[in-house]
Amino acid sequence: MPQVILSIGSNIDPSVNIRSAITTLSSRFGKLQISPVYESESIGFQGDNFLNLVVGFESDIELQALVSELKQLEDDQGRDRSAPRFSGRTLDIDILTYGELQGTHEGIELPRTEITEQAFVLKPLADLLPHGRYPGRTETYAQLWQQFDDGGQRLWQVEFDW
Repeated sequence: MPQVILSIGSNIDPSVNIRSAITTLSSRFGKLQISPVYESESIGFQGDNFLNLVVGFESDIELQALVSELKQLEDDQGRDRSAPRFSGRTLDIDILTYGELQGTHEGIELPRTEITEQAFVLKPLADLLPHGRYPGRTETYAQLWQQFDDGGQRLWQVEFDW
C-alpha cells in the first residue's frame, strides 16, 4: 500500500477545523502519523495566521477517489472555492506525496513542489518523517529542512489541544 502524506492548514477557526479533519481522516484511514502543529503568517495576502501540520497514512485508495474525498472534507468544513487563491481557508488539504508517484496525476503534480518551497510544509514533514525521502531525490526531509532557505517565512511550533 502506498504511503500518503497530506498537508493540512487552516486560518478560519483553525483548531476546530483541524480537529474535525483529523477525526474524519482517522475514522476513514485508521491510525495516522501526525506532525507537530505550526503557526505561520499568511503568505500572499494579509490575513490571520495559519495553523499547519502534516499527516501520513497507508492506504490502497485510488488517487482520484482520495482527491474527491479530500475535496468533500474541505467542503464539509465550509471551504469557499469561489474565494481568491490567496485567501483565508477553513480547511486546506493538499496531497504532498502518494507513494513514489512522480509527475502529473489526476490533475495534481506529485510530489508537491510546496515541500521544498514552503516552511509550513517542509518543517512539519521533516519532524514527522526525518528519514523519509522526497520521491525522486536522495536527500531526506531532515536534510532538506537543514538546507532550506526560509526567505523570511516565519514559523513556530504551537501546543495543540487534541
